[in-house]
Amino acid sequence: MKPRIAITHGEPAGIGPELVAKLLSEPDLADLADVVLIGDPHVFALGRQQAGADWQMRPVDPDQPADWWAGDGFPLLALETIAPAEVQLAAVSAAGGRASLRGLDRAVDLTTDGIVDGVLFGPFNKTSLHLGGMDVEDEHRYIAKYLGFTGYHSEINMLDELITTRVTSHIALRDVVANINQDKVIAAVQLANDTLKATGMERPRIGVAALNPHAGDAGNFGTEEIDILAPAVKRASEMQIDVNGPWPSDTVFLRARDGLLDAVVTMYHDQGQIAMKLMGFERGVTIAAGLPIPVATPAHGTAFDIAG
Repeated sequence: MKPRIAITHGEPAGIGPELVAKLLSEPDLADLADVVLIGDPHVFALGRQQAGADWQMRPVDPDQPADWWAGDGFPLLALETIAPAEVQLAAVSAAGGRASLRGLDRAVDLTTDGIVDGVLFGPFNKTSLHLGGMDVEDEHRYIAKYLGFTGYHSEINMLDELITTRVTSHIALRDVVANINQDKVIAAVQLANDTLKATGMERPRIGVAALNPHAGDAGNFGTEEIDILAPAVKRASEMQIDVNGPWPSDTVFLRARDGLLDAVVTMYHDQGQIAMKLMGFERGVTIAAGLPIPVATPAHGTAFDIAG
């Protein structure tokens, strides 16, 4: 059976509606998955207009999910989250944040109810999300809180066959060191290992990026590699994980690019994101890994500079 995926338009003022419209224009989409659109009809129509697409939507009865995939056009579970006049292209707004969150809520509900198998959301704007009521640092933690999930989870970024995950994510750079310890490093390594093994990879090769320049230069530029990272790598290796490092962060991605690693664990957000986006910005995918349900989105933001 093909997977069934709930697709939301994401931030209405960003590039998400247009990207969804282009996605739905792909001729082989129907061979890959059955999709249901979740969100405001006028936002999807705006994206269709921006993309010059001509596919059709078909409103469905929320109480009759068994009938959603029968008929012409893409099924649309219509919501009323934002008025047309509130959609101001390239503008941060509480209205845009609320629309993003309500669409995400409904898509997650459909997945936990077993009606669909996973969620794809158009890019969000984090400032809008916070204005719209999100009280955690990012949408991944929002989903976990919404689900009542307290286990370990983290963002994974994927570029072709390479993935990265990180020990800290959406926090200030000055707070990174205080939020790194051996257990957190090992948890990030395990997440990368488990995620790749779930795809059928027998023994993923994982590299750990150092925190400090030149991997600390034997303690001259910081001791986190000696005190935290090297012991964490040793402990993870003793768990029968193929992990090595810590490697200087300015060279570890050269090893990954050359096919010597399947995953890189970084210490903070931009340490991995800069490398991944330079290697293939237009192909990057973000996965909310570790959660009980599959959730994915493009690895870029709302692109307010080119929205519309």
